[in-house]
Amino acid sequence: MRVLIIGDVVGKPGRQALSACLEMLRKTHEAEFIVVNVENAAAGAGIVPRVGEEILQAGVDVMTSGNHIFDKKEAIQYIETEARLLRPLNYPADSPGRGVWVGTTNSGTPVAVINVQGRVFMPPTDCPFRAAERAISELGGRIRVIIVDHHAEATSEKLAMGRFLDGRVSVVVGTHTHVQTADEQILPGGTAYITDLGMTGPHDGVIGVESDLVMTRLIRGLPARFETATGQPRLHGVTVEIDERTGKAISIERISIDAEPLITE
Repeated sequence: MRVLIIGDVVGKPGRQALSACLEMLRKTHEAEFIVVNVENAAAGAGIVPRVGEEILQAGVDVMTSGNHIFDKKEAIQYIETEARLLRPLNYPADSPGRGVWVGTTNSGTPVAVINVQGRVFMPPTDCPFRAAERAISELGGRIRVIIVDHHAEATSEKLAMGRFLDGRVSVVVGTHTHVQTADEQILPGGTAYITDLGMTGPHDGVIGVESDLVMTRLIRGLPARFETATGQPRLHGVTVEIDERTGKAISIERISIDAEPLITE
């Protein structure tokens, strides 16, 4: 089976890029299952029900997130009722929502998606390594295809997660930095890995934010409220082929698409 995993959707430009490219990518890569990180989907920070439903209706199967998941207060009730929206599993146990999704593809293949958040240069959380390991243990070997979104800052922590879970899950992808890395690979145990999927959104700013606002803060040391950039929308992600009988990855291909010519809205 083939799965499509798409990097952090940022604001309206990111949603437009996703909508414009998704069906084409599904057909081109014969994708049977689609995972998208949506923690920046609503105005660049967080998620709201209208945006989540828009993304699901476009054909996404599971939405993962990260440190901005609760930036919009509307997300709290939405994540409680929408099982296809995940927050990091290693958040406090009584946080709204869940960090694992278990279900099947349209053809009946069992799939699990695990969302964890890193700790290096990130807000405090429980250990993502132990959290992921517990989740895999609780699945009890009954599901072969397991996808992990490790939302983290440090490349070392992400690669460590890939090595830690190699052979126990099908895919480990990094999200959060909004810069696509060129290290897609199949690890020795059969796990597909990439340090960061990249960003689906505007690339004319600084990781999705208007450049002048970022420079005001970095150069002049003045406060500036960040606003989502608008130009050069691109879609970033990977497609992974998995042997559903073993859960091992067969191949991983990086995707980077200029979405501007495809957007008609």
